[in-house]
Amino acid sequence: MNAPHLSVLLNEVVAAIVPAPGRHVVDGTFGAGGYARAFLAAGAQVTAFDRDPSAARFAEGLGPDFRLVIAPFSTMAEVLGASAVDGVALDLGVSSMQLDEAERGFSFLRDGPLDMRMGDGGPTAADLVNTGEPADLARIFWLYGEERQSRRIASAIARRRETTPFTRTTDLAEVIERALGGRRGARVHPATRAFQALRIAVNDELAELEAGLIAAERILRPGGRLAVVTFHSLEDRIVKGFLAERSGRTPGGSRHAPEAPRGADPSFTLLSVRSTPPTEAETAANPRARSARLRAAERTTAPLWRAAA
Repeated sequence: MNAPHLSVLLNEVVAAIVPAPGRHVVDGTFGAGGYARAFLAAGAQVTAFDRDPSAARFAEGLGPDFRLVIAPFSTMAEVLGASAVDGVALDLGVSSMQLDEAERGFSFLRDGPLDMRMGDGGPTAADLVNTGEPADLARIFWLYGEERQSRRIASAIARRRETTPFTRTTDLAEVIERALGGRRGARVHPATRAFQALRIAVNDELAELEAGLIAAERILRPGGRLAVVTFHSLEDRIVKGFLAERSGRTPGGSRHAPEAPRGADPSFTLLSVRSTPPTEAETAANPRARSARLRAAERTTAPLWRAAA
């Protein structure tokens, strides 16, 4: 039986966004609609984005103050225009529904086609592992999964696909497990980091995040709030670096955002210097929340940094 969907850090995100009547909020990662429903319940108008067309099934009955756009959240500035909204919420990574649906191919715990696409177009994970050069695969595992044995895994994949292409999730997981010498009592499955890396590469998630942060800066009105929930260090570093730079807390530029012109005024004010983790009660009720971190900031009246770069 699939686990029920629980929106991570829901109360904290709502507190950061401050939805209310007369306010327009973007839920950039609609999923099953947990954040959007909370914003609507507070009286806000909500525009939601999701690149997964299947998310539309969760949008039924949300009323006239709700709009769902089937597109990546990086497109929100093109869809909505500058200074158009009072809040933007992003819940990054793969959704619980996508993990629980074996046919989506995100999880090695359920046998399914090796797909991993959040949308319905582009190359699949099977395309990547069956055609990618071993050096390129190793780089993906190293950069996006922080996998120390990236070359060993890439070599094992290259040897195996010479005789039989990869098509199933459990097949790939078993090859990775054998390449790393089995679990040997490890709490985390040996394929965890490699699967994360493939998912990020297939969906270009980090570039999407960088573009989405810049889009959020553009569409937020002065006083508007940005709240981003991350689930691993790669995402969190990008969000932390972007907000630190845009709030004037870093002396130099960040490689994750366009370089600011000298003397640029901060475009954001941090709501908290530190990230907010889930409570013990939340992680007990929803173990998937344990790695989540929330970072939030408020838009100032300063001009866009990207426009001046």
